[in-house]
Amino acid sequence: MRLSDLPPLVEASAAGDVLVCFVVDPRLEKSSGERRLSFLFDSLRELDDKLSGRLLVVRGRPETEIPRLADAVDASSVHVSEDFSPFGRRRDAAVAEALGDVPLEAVGSPYLVSPGRVTKSDGDPYKVFTPFFRQWGDHGWRKPAASSIDKRKLVDPSGVRKSGRIRVPAAPTGLAFPAGEDAALARWAEFVDDGLARYETDRDRPDRDGTSMMSAYLKYGNIHPRTLAADLGRSKGAQAYLRELAFRDFYADVLYNWPKSLWHNWNTQFDDISLDTGKRADERFEAWKEGRTGFPIVDAGMRQLAETGYMHNRVRMVVASFLVKDLHLPWWWGAQWFLDQLVDGDMASNQHGWQWAAGTGTDAAPYFRVFNPESQAKKFDPDGAYVARWIPEIDSDDYPDPIVDHKAEREEALRRFGEI
Repeated sequence: MRLSDLPPLVEASAAGDVLVCFVVDPRLEKSSGERRLSFLFDSLRELDDKLSGRLLVVRGRPETEIPRLADAVDASSVHVSEDFSPFGRRRDAAVAEALGDVPLEAVGSPYLVSPGRVTKSDGDPYKVFTPFFRQWGDHGWRKPAASSIDKRKLVDPSGVRKSGRIRVPAAPTGLAFPAGEDAALARWAEFVDDGLARYETDRDRPDRDGTSMMSAYLKYGNIHPRTLAADLGRSKGAQAYLRELAFRDFYADVLYNWPKSLWHNWNTQFDDISLDTGKRADERFEAWKEGRTGFPIVDAGMRQLAETGYMHNRVRMVVASFLVKDLHLPWWWGAQWFLDQLVDGDMASNQHGWQWAAGTGTDAAPYFRVFNPESQAKKFDPDGAYVARWIPEIDSDDYPDPIVDHKAEREEALRRFGEI
């Protein structure tokens, strides 16, 4: 969803005139939350404006639509960014097969280092982040690609017979922050000037504006991480930020090598752990979703999510631990709710972030590490500013009592862990 630093655009432009197209896949429309669809459609609208209305948008299955469009313009090749997710790999393989003799050229990726590139000396993938991080840094990455498009080389979609062109769909809901490449570049410049130096100390504080807010822009490709990395120096804040970009690559690599971990425990030992189900479990899940558990830092995070489609990363860890360790509910319930609500809902980062908190993933927090909501609030929201922002009734009788006893549920979580 950008024009700068886009290798497929470079290669397509070098090959001749270019038809720029996007296929709205009904399967993804059905499975994406309203906010993710809104961010996608707003990004497409901006892209169409930058291309002077020469973005061709169609709806359908890519393995049907892309070959049809390639045939309509007698295309010599089709260029895309490579997708490493399980769904993306299956989809692109189907498109390549349907294209027949027209090659599908997958170049570049959404990552600094593409999944599968960083391995141990024997070729096996890493299961632990720290050695992955060292090897990842040694591997390195390319500089941003100098991509642009001469508009005279753009094929006018209105002249493509039977293109099936549709208008970019309307955003189904409003967003708390703007989508698109221009917004991404503006936000990044603001963060570099004002936030990067404080990032190492402020990134864990939900009461401060200490994060870059680039996650949604990265998820939708409004900006490439190479563009971010190019602005990072050797300061502590810059290196702390680079480490977070490495985590993004690590989780993508884990999903690439263990695709079943998308919805199943990476550590299958936890397949046998006892989880709560039934009416009581459903009621507690609803209380968690609605931010009425009686634990202020948990409820503040869930209300921030419901209102804005975003939640501070430190708070994501707290609410995830609470769901799994205090309420004894499946992590995938929480992961699905996050995907429904988040603007930045990325499959690899979301699913493996949840498994980290649940203790079931690769390089996960030990299961016996149970976040204490009260101590987390005291440490990372010491003045209560974050809680007060999202729970204005915190000091009134309207705020509910805790739905569980944290100490007792922590002991219960450890007991269940002991059983397996």
